[in-house]
Amino acid sequence: MSDDWKSYALQLANQAKVASRQLATLSSRAKHDWLKRSAELLVANSNEICAANQRDLDLAPSYGLSSAAIDRLKLTDSRVQAIAAAVEDVIALPDPVGELIDGYTRPNGLRISRVRVPLGVVFFIYESRPNVTIDAAALCVKSGNAVILRGGKEALFSNQALYNALKQASKETGLPETAVQLVETTERAVVGELLGLGHLIDVTIPRGGKSLIERVSVEARMPVIKHLDGICHVYVDKAADIQMAVSILKNSKCQRTGVCNAAECLLVHKQIAPAFFDAASSMLITESVEVRGCPRTLQFLPNAIPATDADYGTEYLDLILSCKVVDNLSEALDHIDQFGSKHTDTIVTNDYLAAEEFLASVDSAAVMVNASTRFNDGGEFGLGAEIGISTDKFHARGPCGLKELTSYKWIVRGEGQVRG
Repeated sequence: MSDDWKSYALQLANQAKVASRQLATLSSRAKHDWLKRSAELLVANSNEICAANQRDLDLAPSYGLSSAAIDRLKLTDSRVQAIAAAVEDVIALPDPVGELIDGYTRPNGLRISRVRVPLGVVFFIYESRPNVTIDAAALCVKSGNAVILRGGKEALFSNQALYNALKQASKETGLPETAVQLVETTERAVVGELLGLGHLIDVTIPRGGKSLIERVSVEARMPVIKHLDGICHVYVDKAADIQMAVSILKNSKCQRTGVCNAAECLLVHKQIAPAFFDAASSMLITESVEVRGCPRTLQFLPNAIPATDADYGTEYLDLILSCKVVDNLSEALDHIDQFGSKHTDTIVTNDYLAAEEFLASVDSAAVMVNASTRFNDGGEFGLGAEIGISTDKFHARGPCGLKELTSYKWIVRGEGQVRG
């Protein structure tokens, strides 16, 4: 491995560490000034940003990007305006740093409290979508964290142009200039070097395909906030409202197929299966959904193809849906436990007890009743914005907003007490 890449990674991490100490004590006003100026400069430099983005678009076919991936990569003036508006929205969110979580006084007079503090240095790795460059930077700075950004090679020129606006805002507002840094090379060795710097980088957040997240999970020498798969379930209970169930399934599966909170598996109680499939079959055909089902599913949907265990454990990110008819709620819960990814699962039912058992039994980041799986999203949860969705249990779970980018520390105030 080149010593140059080691030196480059170490320089980025050291600079971020220094900046993180300055950010930890920065006022909300100072952070907001940077956010506001960043939004203004994004709009002002829209033409340059879009021109840089066109260079990436010209190279996209050589990277084998799909039409959907190219659309996610594309920036237009209206999209840049929307990115800037999202930065403005972050300004309006409450600053979590310094928030008092709880406090009390001990019998010996010690006053003890817990307050929110930044995580420190965040290494954020992501693919394709250049808007994530701005989203991540805005959320990290607002929560008092320094961030090292590493986007995909397919968005290199776009990310550099966006980053230039952030750098200019830092110079103009006095934010530490290394509070936000971009890895300006596509060399994979730099990623490996950064992942090894656990003594300087406090947390890594990968956002992208499974191979990326698996690599980060194996190589990282610091905590990782991640989700590997989004195998989300819709369970139609025997007490479901059928039209509601069809509507929820359609939205969960078809609204956007390539996202982690899209449904991948349908479970249907045997008692409601005949009526439900009768109502759902035309929707599935109209939406061009390929169904891979159990033998009982095939009785109701002749066009379905037989499912295997591999199908039930697959995140398709496409118009493909695995399906199983179950005998009861218990079997549905067992299936989710075996094949789910602890991301998002929903039950459609008018039975209060069934709903409560589902909520208590399913061990996922988000568990829902009579609602689309697509609602597992920071914006939809009222967090204002998110840096990703975590299926881990430590340190954050579900949509990760500003508070999830903080930790806490204990503050103890005394008057000379000593322990006996």
